[in-house]
Amino acid sequence: MLADASIYGVALYAVGRSAKRKLQAAHLSGWLQLALALGVLSEVIRRFMFGSEPASTLMMCFGVIALIANATCLILIFKSKDDGAHMKASWIFSSNDVIANVGVILAGVLVAMTGSRYPDLVIGLLISGLVLHGAHRILKLKS
Repeated sequence: MLADASIYGVALYAVGRSAKRKLQAAHLSGWLQLALALGVLSEVIRRFMFGSEPASTLMMCFGVIALIANATCLILIFKSKDDGAHMKASWIFSSNDVIANVGVILAGVLVAMTGSRYPDLVIGLLISGLVLHGAHRILKLKS
């Protein structure tokens, strides 16, 4: 949630500013998303190496709450997604969040069904790739 708040804070800072500042804000968001992707990846590696006991019910509950919050943000951003690089970055970030939330819920279901930690690790790896791809898309923005 800290990553979400940071990205939205950067986007809000850029509102009403020049196109150059909006692009700079978007690129800052891209770097923040890159840091998030690396953080997720390092957590997946840590859990793989040292073990983990994913709590499937907790994963699903937080996944649903986050999905509702992120889907709401995505709906709010929709009308303004083309109003500058900062809004495009927010759209990319929020879209990825919604996909990641569905992934967390799916991981929770699969962990509950199988009793294995591997669905959590595999989906965590996929989420880190998704976030990394989003960071790349944001950092490529030109306007």
